[in-house]
Amino acid sequence: MNQLTRSNIVAALLAFNGGFVDTAGFLGLNGLFTAHVTGNFVTLGHALVHGSHGIMGKVLALPEFIAVIALARLAGIALRARKLPDRPILLAIKVLFLAAFFGLAVGFGPFPDTSTPAALLTGFAGIAAMAMQNAVQRVHMANMPPSTMMTGSTVQATIDAVDLITGTTPELTAPVRFRFSRLALTIASFAIGCAASAVLYVHVGFLGLALAVVVGILASVIPPGDKPPA
Repeated sequence: MNQLTRSNIVAALLAFNGGFVDTAGFLGLNGLFTAHVTGNFVTLGHALVHGSHGIMGKVLALPEFIAVIALARLAGIALRARKLPDRPILLAIKVLFLAAFFGLAVGFGPFPDTSTPAALLTGFAGIAAMAMQNAVQRVHMANMPPSTMMTGSTVQATIDAVDLITGTTPELTAPVRFRFSRLALTIASFAIGCAASAVLYVHVGFLGLALAVVVGILASVIPPGDKPPA
């Protein structure tokens, strides 16, 4: 495992929150995934077949996700044009969305019917936070593994593990080991976030989202600046 650098810490914090917030939304908002799109397609199909609550939130999740990412991109361009630090500002906005998700969930939840305006607004705040995280990471931290989508990371980590076990060329060993360690850290952090969210939701409900806000603040104030080995 590589030394725990600033970039690794930020990657772990983002992945933890990816799993944490997604699990909280799924448990508390009738299967709504706040951090990625694919799951909402599946749960929307389930809701349509079984006639359960939450159809409206899942239908609106995709356009909202796209809109927030587009706005984040435009805001970043505008901030850079004015010589302002776009990454810290956008991450601060993400934390505000997380805080709104926490406040709305605690203030109005639990939600027996997730199609009510209060439930929809709560879900929108969570989706906005995770869409912002995805956008900022893709633009400003593209060298890090994705913090909310583990399928591709798991595939690559498995391939790298096999290559390291069976042997690679000397010039490829260090980059493959570096990538594998980052992927393994991200996957483990995401899984820990999911588990922590589930445990806290069982015991304290949406109050557990306070931890996601704290983690979001930590991730926003640590400047990632490490480069992978050549």
